[in-house]
Amino acid sequence: MTPAQTPTPATAEAPILRAEFAQLRERVERHILGQSGLVERLLIALLADGHLLVEGAPGLAKTKAVKALATGLEGDFHRIQFTPDLLPADLTGTEIYRPQDGSFRFDRGPVFHNLLLADEVNRAPAKVQSALLEAMGERQVTVGRETYRLPELFLVMATQNPIEQEGTYPLPEAQLDRFLLHVRVDYPDLASEKAILRLNRDEARAPVAAEEGPRLSQRAIFAARRAILDLYMSPDVEDYLIHLVLATRDPQPLGAGLGGWLRFGASPRATLALDRCARARAWLAGRDYVSPEDVQDLAPDVLRHRVLLSYEAEAEGRTADQYVTELLALVPVP
Repeated sequence: MTPAQTPTPATAEAPILRAEFAQLRERVERHILGQSGLVERLLIALLADGHLLVEGAPGLAKTKAVKALATGLEGDFHRIQFTPDLLPADLTGTEIYRPQDGSFRFDRGPVFHNLLLADEVNRAPAKVQSALLEAMGERQVTVGRETYRLPELFLVMATQNPIEQEGTYPLPEAQLDRFLLHVRVDYPDLASEKAILRLNRDEARAPVAAEEGPRLSQRAIFAARRAILDLYMSPDVEDYLIHLVLATRDPQPLGAGLGGWLRFGASPRATLALDRCARARAWLAGRDYVSPEDVQDLAPDVLRHRVLLSYEAEAEGRTADQYVTELLALVPVP
């Protein structure tokens, strides 16, 4: 066996890690019915070391999903409700004066937890968004003259309501680009709605105690992150992935009149995100290679918040989702 063929420790451990992630997924899906797509995206974000923006109407288990994920992980969780009167210190923490010795002590805020649920993130003003931006992008918090590192395992799941826009602040493009995925959550189907109703009745009759059992360790999460980097991606699939991102910046070679839709395309961060997410999806599916279907499945969630349409396209009722769908239909698949 040549050195290139020798499996790395992370690759050799992959079957055990996959089994642990499968147990975590099953544990979450016992409480989150009809939202298997959201659960999968949460696991992909965890594997790809990125943050998640979830958009959906109230009552679709967005908050419950990340809480259920937190109970299955070795780490701490905190939820913070974003409101117009929120201050950066409410998120990052603040320095407290100690009169005993005339010094200042830093009191850490909720952003220093492993999993942070930023509920209704678009209700907070610009100063709070900039504090969150540093935490998400740099994995650190600066207060005064001091910089504090965040935990190595750090995941932000932010939610926003697409219906009620009164009193909200649109997220700046720089912050949107820091989200690995922008996931849209829809209503459950008939069978899932019935299952939700029955589960709620059962829980009302016999309230469920805190679920016991082994939690997924942080060591396993970091090992799985290394394992997905060892998956094989053929040069053709890699070129396909890159061409998709490049087409968001210059769709003219594809024809179909898409050039008039576009104001700004996706940054290179989108290429990195699509690569990591496609690898994570393939790994969760038990494969040791990345397929074009992995790229196609993740492309809308990776690209929809990174593409800015022209004013003309918006006036015609075009959406970023429609634009990405057109690109997927036009870019040749290997």
